[in-house]
Amino acid sequence: MKLKTVRVTNFRSVEDSGEFNVGDMTCLVGKNEAGKTALITALYGLNPYGEFAYDKTNDYPRRFVSDFDERNPDGRSLVVSTVWTLDEDDVAAVAAVLGDAALSKREIGIARGIGYTDKEWSVPVDHAAALAFLMATHELDAVEREVLKGVAKAKDAVAAVAAQAQQSPRLQALQAVLAAFREQDFELAVVDVLAKRIPKFFFTSHFNRMSGEVSINALTAAKAANTLTPSDGIFLDFLAYAGTTVEELVGSTKLEELKAKCEGASNKISDEMFEYWTQNDALAVKIDIAAGLPGDKAPFNAGNVAKAWITNQHHRASVPLSERSAGFVWFFSFLAQFKQLQKTTGDAIILLDEPGLTLHGRAQADLLRYIEERLLPNHQVIFTTHSPFMVPSDRLSDVLIVEDVVKYDNRRRAIVEGTKVRDDVLMVSKETLFPLQGALGYDLTQSLFIGKNTLLVEGPSDVLYLQALSSALTQRKRTGLDPRWTLCPSGGIDKIASFASLFGANRLNMAVLCDVAVNEKGKIEKLRRHQLLEADQVFTIADFTGQEESDVEDLFPHGKYAQLLNETFALKGKNKLTAETLQAADTKTQRVVKQAEAAFRVMQGDVDEFDHFAPSGWLIRNPAFLDAKDDDTATVLDRVEHLFKTFNGLLRKV
Repeated sequence: MKLKTVRVTNFRSVEDSGEFNVGDMTCLVGKNEAGKTALITALYGLNPYGEFAYDKTNDYPRRFVSDFDERNPDGRSLVVSTVWTLDEDDVAAVAAVLGDAALSKREIGIARGIGYTDKEWSVPVDHAAALAFLMATHELDAVEREVLKGVAKAKDAVAAVAAQAQQSPRLQALQAVLAAFREQDFELAVVDVLAKRIPKFFFTSHFNRMSGEVSINALTAAKAANTLTPSDGIFLDFLAYAGTTVEELVGSTKLEELKAKCEGASNKISDEMFEYWTQNDALAVKIDIAAGLPGDKAPFNAGNVAKAWITNQHHRASVPLSERSAGFVWFFSFLAQFKQLQKTTGDAIILLDEPGLTLHGRAQADLLRYIEERLLPNHQVIFTTHSPFMVPSDRLSDVLIVEDVVKYDNRRRAIVEGTKVRDDVLMVSKETLFPLQGALGYDLTQSLFIGKNTLLVEGPSDVLYLQALSSALTQRKRTGLDPRWTLCPSGGIDKIASFASLFGANRLNMAVLCDVAVNEKGKIEKLRRHQLLEADQVFTIADFTGQEESDVEDLFPHGKYAQLLNETFALKGKNKLTAETLQAADTKTQRVVKQAEAAFRVMQGDVDEFDHFAPSGWLIRNPAFLDAKDDDTATVLDRVEHLFKTFNGLLRKV
């Protein structure tokens, strides 16, 4: 049985959410106080895994609670209505009782609310088909069938048989079967079959974390008084998963055996966790059980006490679970609950309220990967978030927008419509969309600008120069830049380190080709010491020109670059540049770009202002410029071929 649609009404901030679709994964995105928690709490109440009941005082919209009786004369208020799709096993279970044709379609409705004694079902039963199946099953002959002519419902069939003065054994057997159905009703018979098959809803919040230290005596008393905290409940789930109980821990004389059970359970959870917890793989979880000492703080000074420890193998230190990061404790606690859920319930729909809220962005991505790889194969998952890192950017059809809608009339008076769920992002506010925009921006940045092998250059003109020069070499059957390299402009040497920090954790093969000025050599050395860049993969243009300082334009000899500037800017007469005039324009630098800037400042007449990008753009549009056979062209091609061979040698096989 699979949940298909949900609609929530009159529950906390929700007046009417509107009907929304639910898939294998459903991500509810919205800002704080939008009503995301209210939505999944309302859904949890339909068939909770645990104790939960809707409450008029706490759950009915507060601004209408004084009008509850007037608005709901029968004392009942619908909270959640759902539509479910039946799977083959569900249909077969119904068919075994009422035949293959008993269900007219494979969708059913289930609803529940405040004041409801139980769930209300809507099942599409073909009464006549169900009765026909039972008549055939009991092999009624023509005379016996005549008794039930024109009858369809079970109760009417029971009455028709009872009205017969003489009843054949086959009619009596059929009557007994029909009378055994609840209220002698085919629909209720189907409900009784399917009620055992509807999945439970498992709900957990980022606030729910396992207790790090538990007094077994205090836990036993709280359990008996029904005053367990959510933290205590998670610890009980952990004990159950370990194969023991709190009762077994009370006054037990076999502490070592119990400790072994708990240690085995914690090892299993740890193994599962650390496959997805990439923040620190040197941690281990250990559960220790010992007798409380009189000098300890109450209630840990009597009876057995269980304490969870986290061991850091790098630092060779152990600290209580409660002193670890909130994100780590939540992840461990969730797995403890989930493992026990698998043991006891199996088929369940998992509701997660702001999962991983206290996790680092990378750890949130790990959690999302856990949901997709471990939960989705066997469970539907619905979770809320306002974090960009928890938005599945590759499954945007599974993302729904949650917004608390307030409109204003022509007198600017607020008209509150409450929490709405939408799949139309054009209808919601920018604040609501922020997590989705953040996720898409991060995903697009990675997919558009970087590749498995990324060559960082300083600016877009570098990209065009290298592409044009690579093309010129390959046309001559010489070595160009391997197409496996993705050329990525970083915005300058000062931004390369930031770029590497942002994307380096993606295990990319990064290399750097940057310009260098005399006063930037310290920056180059610092870049080579960057922990996410390999020192022997950081190069400057000067490594290929033999100059002390160089930009990408210095790959061109002065005469060839002068020709490129003349063509780009249509320089003629006295403005026409040569190698000598370029060098003379600024004798304090070797960088041809700086020399060109100086030359343009003293040009006569109406000449376009010099910019770095224009020559590279002209070159990419006029590749024949590099077809010349003069010495300067040969020099630039030799230099750049050496550059390309160097970087091609850094490629990783993929």
